[in-house]
Amino acid sequence: MSSIDAEALYRVLLDQIRAAYGESLREADGAVLAGIYSGGAWLAERLAKDLDVKEFGVVNVSLHRDDYAKKGLHSQASPTSLPFEVDNRRIVLIDDVLSTGRTVRAAVNELYDYGRPASVALAVLADRGGRELPMAARFTGGMVEVAADQDLVLARQDDGTFTFTTEARAG
Repeated sequence: MSSIDAEALYRVLLDQIRAAYGESLREADGAVLAGIYSGGAWLAERLAKDLDVKEFGVVNVSLHRDDYAKKGLHSQASPTSLPFEVDNRRIVLIDDVLSTGRTVRAAVNELYDYGRPASVALAVLADRGGRELPMAARFTGGMVEVAADQDLVLARQDDGTFTFTTEARAG
């Protein structure tokens, strides 16, 4: 497999969001960023900095994933933290990798526990296909090909840059 350049994908994603929202991300009633824990939260944090946005939310999907224990995910991971009202807000929901759509479904369910957004636009760094649910990203860093028995894993380096690795899929 060829190397997947996470930084190049990030630049594409940043440019797409900047083109779509521009200054409205900095307005009090503009769109807000919410990253899915953990890779999506890292992306939301960096996007907020690069887009000059003061705050962003973090969404924990553990209560809404039907396969959370099977995937070895930790329900005690960072709880959902949304420093903005969800009702009637345009939310840019951010995740690192889009595959089956199950995490996105869980994240949308979690958002609706906090209110009813005006809209939710999905932004992902990498789309690897393989949907089980009808989920599509409005913003995508790029399509990537990864073997079906591999997971695509985002890592954040000490300098804040991102890299992708692949790991054998568990069970």
